[in-house]
Amino acid sequence: MKGYDDRAATPIFPSRKVAVLGGGNVAMDAARCAIRLGAEEVHLIYRRTEAEMPARVEEVAHAKEEGIVFHLLQNPTRILADERGWVCGMELLKYELGEPDASGRRRPVEIKGSEFGMDVDTVIVAIGNESNPLIRQTTPGLETSKWGTLVVDGNGKTSLDRVYAGGDIVLGAATVILAMGEGRRAAAAINQMLAQS
Repeated sequence: MKGYDDRAATPIFPSRKVAVLGGGNVAMDAARCAIRLGAEEVHLIYRRTEAEMPARVEEVAHAKEEGIVFHLLQNPTRILADERGWVCGMELLKYELGEPDASGRRRPVEIKGSEFGMDVDTVIVAIGNESNPLIRQTTPGLETSKWGTLVVDGNGKTSLDRVYAGGDIVLGAATVILAMGEGRRAAAAINQMLAQS
C-alpha cells in the first residue's frame, strides 16, 4: 500500500514513543520494527514476568539488544486520546503473580491502587491469534470450524465456489512456512480451475 511514500494514502505514522502490548513473538517483531521505523522509544507492556512470556528466548534477547524497554507485570486499562482523537497516552495497572491458571501459568493479579500513566503516541496490540469473526458473520455459506477458522479441502478450496484460503485463517496460529506452502498449493489449484473454465 506504499506506506513508505508520504504522498500515498497510507503513509507510515511517524511514531515517537510506542507501546507494544503482548509478550509473544509477534509483539517482539512489532517492537523491533517500530525501532527500525524511527521510533525514539519503544515500550513492551506484558502482564506477567519474562519467565512466562510465550516469545522465544532469542526474540526477547534480540528485542533487549535493540533497546526495547520492558514493563513486566503491567497492563493497560485505558488508551487515552487527544482532542483530535489521536493516541496520547495510556493508563496502566501493576500486577503480581497469583496462583496458576488452568494452563499451569501463574495468573496475574492486579495490585489495588497501583494505577499510573504513560505518555505514548502509538499503541500496537499484539495479543492473541484469533480469526476475524466478521468473515463468518458476513459471508453466508462459508463453512468455519468451532475455532472460527475456515474449513478447506486439500487444495485450499472453501465451501464457496471459486474461493480459496490458506495460512492462519485455516490453521490457526502457525508458521509463515506452513502458510506459504498452503498458498502455493491453493495457487496451483486455482490455476488448474481457471485452465478448465
